[in-house]
Amino acid sequence: MSAVSPGSGRLTADSSDQSGPRASPRSPEQPPLPAEEAIRASYDAVAARYAQEIGGELAGKPVDRALLACLAELAGDGLIADVGCGPGHVTAYLADLGADVVGIALSPGMIQVARERHPELRFEVGSLLALPVEDGRWAAAVCAYSIIHLGEDERRAAFAELARAIAAGGWLMVSFHVSMAEQAPGSVAHVQEWWGLEVDLDFHFLEPEDMVEEMIAAGFTVMAWTERQPWPDVEVASHRCYLLGRREA
Repeated sequence: MSAVSPGSGRLTADSSDQSGPRASPRSPEQPPLPAEEAIRASYDAVAARYAQEIGGELAGKPVDRALLACLAELAGDGLIADVGCGPGHVTAYLADLGADVVGIALSPGMIQVARERHPELRFEVGSLLALPVEDGRWAAAVCAYSIIHLGEDERRAAFAELARAIAAGGWLMVSFHVSMAEQAPGSVAHVQEWWGLEVDLDFHFLEPEDMVEEMIAAGFTVMAWTERQPWPDVEVASHRCYLLGRREA
């Protein structure tokens, strides 16, 4: 949860385990795929297993649930987009709160899984760099770890696209990894295997100050900034940040 946003891009609860994503250098004989293609193919490959491993994660994440409830309250009766929705668990949580919500992901495989798990909800294939929505249609959007596969230029383009899609006075909540063991803020971990499946993903660990600046540049005022440590026995041991921004006119 992408040079666009495929799924939610979250790491597994124990990335040191053989079943988790393993960072490794790219072989010189393997030229990188175009970023969007590589991300889509990677999340298509892991879609079913991702839902199995991570689809119930919110049950153990009280801070995340509280922030999503805040976003739902701020959006009121307006439409919320879960951008990088993965298997649809955040979309479903927002719907359970009474929100009008749509899930969007780059990976058709993820969207298929989301539709199977939550047939009553709306899901669409779409890219963070070319969102399938008219200008100002959304009251709010959540990008739960959707930006972590993006380099700086792509992130800036994604924030601009989100600003286009969110109405003036609307809201954006973004979450991302800041650091973890052997990964300082600003570093990148390249992952080629996840749950024993072949992937081609870069995980960016991001400086909160940089993300604030990029959101401001796109037309958002950052109203809240929350950082936390990893929740024990629930998720990968990374320091995390959540930013809540208001779309200016």
